[in-house]
Amino acid sequence: MKVGVIGTGVMGKNHVRIYSEMPGVRLVGIADPDEKTGRSMARKYKCRYFRDHLELMEKAKPDAVSVCVPTSLHYSVSKDLIKGGVSILVEKPITKDVRDAEELVRLAKKAGVRLAVGHIERFNPAVQHLKRMIDKGSLGKITSILARRVGLFPPRIKDANVVIDIAVHDIDVFNYLLGKTPTSISASAGKALINDREDYADIFLKYNGTNGIIEVNWITPVKIRVLNVTGTKGYAELNYITQDLTMYESIYTKTYDEFGDFVVKFGEPKKRHIKIRKQEPLKLELADFIRAVRSGGQPLVTGEDGLTVLKIATEIIKSSVG
Repeated sequence: MKVGVIGTGVMGKNHVRIYSEMPGVRLVGIADPDEKTGRSMARKYKCRYFRDHLELMEKAKPDAVSVCVPTSLHYSVSKDLIKGGVSILVEKPITKDVRDAEELVRLAKKAGVRLAVGHIERFNPAVQHLKRMIDKGSLGKITSILARRVGLFPPRIKDANVVIDIAVHDIDVFNYLLGKTPTSISASAGKALINDREDYADIFLKYNGTNGIIEVNWITPVKIRVLNVTGTKGYAELNYITQDLTMYESIYTKTYDEFGDFVVKFGEPKKRHIKIRKQEPLKLELADFIRAVRSGGQPLVTGEDGLTVLKIATEIIKSSVG
């Protein structure tokens, strides 16, 4: 299968590296307006360099392409590729605007091509294991899910606020783990160190009996990426970075005290470190994308999924402003 990469920034470079190592895949081209960087990478990975996505599409004729350009360009680049009959994986968020995302989803269906969105945390092996635990009922009824995604401001991000850029990861993971979307949204966001965009937010999502809380910012001097899930049968702690997953099984009995009042007595919880086979999430994501293109099936994260997350993120911003 012939593949290409549009954009050779931080994420684009990793897409190029992985495609170049992937069996059954041939990296046929890289497109980037930065000719020096683009040509250097093309030489390193033994593929052709193109100045833009249209030239790559016309001359290299790829079957599938990763779109790793700035968010503000996602729509225009993706639209051209889809209309050209090329399946795409566009980095998150799917687009900057909900209407543009809706249009991409419509166009992909019309063209019969695959449209995947790079919500990479779904492919984290620890998240995948946690999903299986929740679906199996190991944690019981999920009452709350809490995520902290904080750290320093990334200077390379120039066209998205903290909600659109990184909170979307946890919004997508919440939807995926719970198998549903929030019924209500509220948030408080602000501008602490950056004047033109929100750089911190506290988000509260309700999922029909489950509370979802996300703390996200670009002002904490320590990088933290954690997820905590509480259920009636136990509690789980997940570290996105280390791919560590710990389960605490609740030990309790329901009884009545001497006055006839109902009480719950807790014993020492059973702590268990879940053994996870650590893998690079991006490799798993790209393998899933290529599988979908080959089979004509759906990727794990579809265009519709990306659209749903963008709608929620947009409502979060509106809620925080209101």
